[in-house]
Amino acid sequence: MAGEIVHIEFPAGNTDRAQAFWSGLFGWEFGPALSEEYDYRMARTGENSGVAVMPSDSPGHPNYYYDTPDIDASMAKVKELGGKAGDKTPVPTHGWFSACTDSEGNAFSLWQGDASAA
Repeated sequence: MAGEIVHIEFPAGNTDRAQAFWSGLFGWEFGPALSEEYDYRMARTGENSGVAVMPSDSPGHPNYYYDTPDIDASMAKVKELGGKAGDKTPVPTHGWFSACTDSEGNAFSLWQGDASAA
């Protein structure tokens, strides 16, 4: 559904501590880091939604990803409404995202699922 939150990233000064917090609060089961180079751990929160904890030097501001059926049209709409939309970026075999800000400078991301994204 357009506008539904499908993913939240929680930047953390300590990913083990952040994982323990969110697992303890909601019972989320995080997988291992996606790569040896970057400690990005994900958990499913619903059929079409998930979360991640990731290392950051500036925690305190989660990143929200909102579903859209047409990321190009949504990026254009963001700009038309006075916001900013970054480049459409693939997440191979999962979809596309665009880092954006609204008219007031609040950060968010758009997400379009697409298994053929490369």
